[in-house]
Amino acid sequence: MTAPVTGATNGIGYAIVEELAGLGVTIHVCSRSEDNVKRCLKDWEKKGYIVRGSVCDASVPAERKNLMKNVSSVFGSKLNILVNNVGTTVFRDSTVDYTEEDDLEVMITTFDSAYHLSKLAHPLLKASGCGNIVFMSSVAGVIGTPWVSNYSACKGVINQLAKNLACEWTKDKIRVNSIAP
Repeated sequence: MTAPVTGATNGIGYAIVEELAGLGVTIHVCSRSEDNVKRCLKDWEKKGYIVRGSVCDASVPAERKNLMKNVSSVFGSKLNILVNNVGTTVFRDSTVDYTEEDDLEVMITTFDSAYHLSKLAHPLLKASGCGNIVFMSSVAGVIGTPWVSNYSACKGVINQLAKNLACEWTKDKIRVNSIAP
């Protein structure tokens, strides 16, 4: 089994890598920080996990494309699991306090990256004959929460996207789920 995991060097992403690698999955991680990638790869190598990594800002279209080219090359043009974990938030006292730049940063990082990486991964997932996409959502995408309206909206959209792709890509033997911790 093979899996790229975005936003994999901290928090939930790091824990996902630990769990998947412990089950024998070969993983490619990405993060915006080269230092974080190097640090984590050393940790995982000591544990005997098969993890590769690269620097990638998933909010940048060219970097997403390059990531998927690398993943395709490393994994022989097949992919079993895509974990869309990357996201960001900006806290403000009120929705009206968000700047357009705040909104754009949250939406591009949290939604656009997952949406476009899924589209880029589709042929690789289909080629495996047993593909899986896991979107990391949030309880904020299911219930109303203060101070993070743009983030909550993105996570709600991700939940709907997971449903749509699950219906559309089942014919390609790709299962799609959204998890809301």
